Amino acid sequence: MLKTILHLDLDTFFVSCERLLDSRLNNRPVLIGGTSDRGVVAACSYEARTYGVHSAMPMKMARMLCPDAVVIRGNSGIYSKYSDMVTDIIKERAPLFEKSSIDEFYLDISGMDRFVKSSYIWSKELRETILKETHLPISFGLSTNKTVAKVGTGEAKPNNHLEIPAGTEMDFLAPLSIKKIPMVGEKTYSKLRSMGIEKISTVQQMPMELMQRVLGKNGVVIWKKAQGIDNTPVIAWHERKSISCERTFEKDTTDVTKLRSILVAMAENLAYQLRNGEKVTACVTVKIRYSDFQTYTRQKRIAYTSLDHTLIETVLDLFDRMYDRRVLIRLIGVRFSHLVGGTYQMRLFEDSEKMIKLYQAMDKMRNRYGQDAVKRAVGMKSRKIGRSNPFNGQPPIIPAHRRE
Repeated sequence: MLKTILHLDLDTFFVSCERLLDSRLNNRPVLIGGTSDRGVVAACSYEARTYGVHSAMPMKMARMLCPDAVVIRGNSGIYSKYSDMVTDIIKERAPLFEKSSIDEFYLDISGMDRFVKSSYIWSKELRETILKETHLPISFGLSTNKTVAKVGTGEAKPNNHLEIPAGTEMDFLAPLSIKKIPMVGEKTYSKLRSMGIEKISTVQQMPMELMQRVLGKNGVVIWKKAQGIDNTPVIAWHERKSISCERTFEKDTTDVTKLRSILVAMAENLAYQLRNGEKVTACVTVKIRYSDFQTYTRQKRIAYTSLDHTLIETVLDLFDRMYDRRVLIRLIGVRFSHLVGGTYQMRLFEDSEKMIKLYQAMDKMRNRYGQDAVKRAVGMKSRKIGRSNPFNGQPPIIPAHRRE
């Protein structure tokens, strides 16, 4: 049975939120991200894009291209609030939905035609409800699978909608650039262009085996997407509130140097899990259990981040402020809570482009060689004491697009 998949995407979400707070930003080029010359563009308005500005561009270059742009640091707390408002509206009405990022949703509304006039009319009514209650511009694509629905949303933007009926998927995709296919990044695009491939129609006419020889297993996936084939299910969304790590020692200790080393290793590991799961945290908690089983916790609210150096500094500060009994310690733990998605863009609120690139390089090494491939020297001592219980038995955070 053919499915009916709705893809919803909030248009220039960060910019739209800022415009709700300050109407003077309407119809003006807006850049959001790190405000120093070393900062990076996290989001930009359509007016700024006409100057060649795009996300992940160095802020210095964006300012040169668009000198009249209004530059805003960004407020991840506000963006999270508006994202939750949209999520609540969808949650009340959709039978099954997946929140793939802070501003993007997939809904499986298969079979709803038995209860409503049509899935297309229902989708338009949902979009109108979101517009009315949040005043945020939003676009959608409606089709038989995730890939075609997502591409449809891109073609519908800004602030519009598009239906791609069953049986028309290949015809809809054919004239579009291969860059429109999800999974086709800059490197893949360059390789395909070197083969003379520019339009999706060319991939549609190629043998699947050729794409596999050129791009490996990803070539097969891209070939299927070009044909309008995608059996990836919509995965029911459940918000994860926190991620944590604890260690109970075989022998109680007061070795502060080793305790701090363990906390650094925990924070570093959890921060990597956050970035790998495309999450950021706004609350850090440290836990201590003494040999007499007295347990204490202390937490601190921080600006949304997933960067090691910020989180490690906060963890150690909480530990130093809390550990004053000088009693043997049985257990220590770290927890990051108030998690939200959209971490790549939110990381760009950090001022240092070099710092972001450093973390991206380290994470790439960890993804390839294991999460212990790169570690701070101070955290290496953590291996010498106790037993670890990573994440309290919780599975690592895996973003929806990687589960697919």
